[in-house]
Amino acid sequence: MKISWSAYDTSATNFRPLVVIELAKDIKDETKEWLTQKIVEKKKNGGAQLLVKPLVEDGEKIEGNHNIYLVGASPLRLLLGAETVGLVKECNDNTMRAFTYTTRKAFKDFAEDNHDFLTMAECQYVIKHELENLRAKDENMIPGYPQAKLYPGKSIIRRLITNGILIQIFPLHDTEELKKLKHTWCGQVKVRYQPLDEIRCYFGETIAVYFAFLEYFTLALVPMAVIGIPYYFFDWEDYDKYVMLAAFNLLWSTIILEVWKRCCAVMAYRWGTLLMKRQFEEPRPGFHGVLGINPVTGREEPVYSSFKRQLRIYLVSLPFVCLCLYLSLHIMMIYFNLEHQAYLYHEENQSELSSLMLYVPSIIYAVVIEILNRIYRYAAEFLTSWENHRLESSHQNHLVLKVLVFNFLNCFASLFYIAFVLFDMKLLRQSLATLLITSQILNQFVEAVLPYWLQKRRTKSVKKKVKALDIDTDLSLLEQVNLEKGMDTYLGTFDDYLELFLQFGYVSLFSCVYPLAAVFAVLNNITEIYSDALKMCSIFKRPFSEPTANIGVWQLAFQTMTVISVVTNCVLIGMSPQVNALFPDSKMELILIVVLAEHLIIAMKFLMAFVIPDKPRDIQIKLARLEFESLEALKQQQMKLAAESLKEETR
Repeated sequence: MKISWSAYDTSATNFRPLVVIELAKDIKDETKEWLTQKIVEKKKNGGAQLLVKPLVEDGEKIEGNHNIYLVGASPLRLLLGAETVGLVKECNDNTMRAFTYTTRKAFKDFAEDNHDFLTMAECQYVIKHELENLRAKDENMIPGYPQAKLYPGKSIIRRLITNGILIQIFPLHDTEELKKLKHTWCGQVKVRYQPLDEIRCYFGETIAVYFAFLEYFTLALVPMAVIGIPYYFFDWEDYDKYVMLAAFNLLWSTIILEVWKRCCAVMAYRWGTLLMKRQFEEPRPGFHGVLGINPVTGREEPVYSSFKRQLRIYLVSLPFVCLCLYLSLHIMMIYFNLEHQAYLYHEENQSELSSLMLYVPSIIYAVVIEILNRIYRYAAEFLTSWENHRLESSHQNHLVLKVLVFNFLNCFASLFYIAFVLFDMKLLRQSLATLLITSQILNQFVEAVLPYWLQKRRTKSVKKKVKALDIDTDLSLLEQVNLEKGMDTYLGTFDDYLELFLQFGYVSLFSCVYPLAAVFAVLNNITEIYSDALKMCSIFKRPFSEPTANIGVWQLAFQTMTVISVVTNCVLIGMSPQVNALFPDSKMELILIVVLAEHLIIAMKFLMAFVIPDKPRDIQIKLARLEFESLEALKQQQMKLAAESLKEETR
């Protein structure tokens, strides 16, 4: 039986800061008092039942923002929160089960005095969950700000952020653990596997799964790179020979994704996220609507008309996306016009300068593509947020769909045009190489070099200011908070997966005409592993942990790319002089054979996906055993209740 929250005392004498809340400098005192009261208020009264204290006590003078608060929770409160969010932990019998407070002693390493049973990342995830679920009940505005309207069900934290009252919320780093992780992860430059379990314990499953996929994808690219190097040097200008590489490409792109699903299932089971229940996912913080009752859970939550959402999607978002796609195609035609002008210039002059000018349009187009992708990303985020999706998963799916459609067309439309309209394999190879290498250089500079340099400057400035202070507050904590609040915010794995998706497209779609594409992808990914690790440890604020069992909608995106790659590689094989020589008189027969081969390969691909289980046999058995034990426990509970009811009737 689930015990009421009011039965527990969740206060604590030892305060451990876990999360930082930075409020606006000019925030009104009544607003601060109201918010802090909301945070510490009991759950039954609509609060979060957490602990909060100011970073700097009243009366102490420091330069900068005084309105910074530290949020923590008692060990008991964190354990109860872990049950609420459905964290899965390892039991004494080595099985993975959802944690419950009443059965806490059945879990491995649990002890009443062991405050490390939950990792710091899990504790911060619990606090984030409780803060995000602070929703207005009787309030109609934020105290001190009449223009900041509230209504029942509105997320308080979201309203504070949109009105500029709350600047940011972020979890604190554990400086000692971070040093250890940084040393083992990116402290030494050498080829080795990443410490994925340590990454998961510190940053959470979402970050760990991304780095696991990045490592796996890099290793999966090695066979393509090994084959591509001799292929490139021995058959540099011989396009008749790319048939075998295209055939290998078809097999490779299908197998690696099926194997990844199995590897991911093993990891997710070990980390407990494979068992986490997501069917009753709570509304995301940005979701708004009239307060109502969820018919499944019986809880109060906002309700918004799905009809209104569909109108916004089909009458606003869809036309906007189509307009952006048209603009992308228009810019592509301008690029081809510049390409033609550069070619005419080269034909007239035949000099070294004119030879270099042939690459200038492709380089300019690659830069324009990166700029357009980033601008469109902001527009897609705004539109998806405006559509007001209830669940975070639904929000992400719509955002990914918008961004992928535009990025795919923006990055690959020119290559399809060159390959299947112009039939120019030499220009295709040149454009592919230029787009791939230019995008990799730009991404490394924008995502790693520039942020690292800016963060170095900020760190020196903060340390100088803190050393000049003379106050009673813990200077090490004060320095840490001031340093971390100035760091860039990690916006999630979206851009990282998008970069890998586009890279996968360059390799799988057309690499048979430029075999070194896989080589450059491997080299980029090796540096990406170290640069991303450095960013996570030194440049960005610590992100909140987010449980996940896989790469989500990106798995479908990569699988869709493999289907498209089957079509493109089959057509490229059909266009090759080698195959054309076999059908000198009947082109229609060639077309029919290519279409038939393409259909057979796609059918074989789906057959392989069906035959190869997503989860290894041992994981399937463990999951089935847990389901059986859960049903048996439910039966016993029902029998016990029936026996008690019968006993009452006989009295």
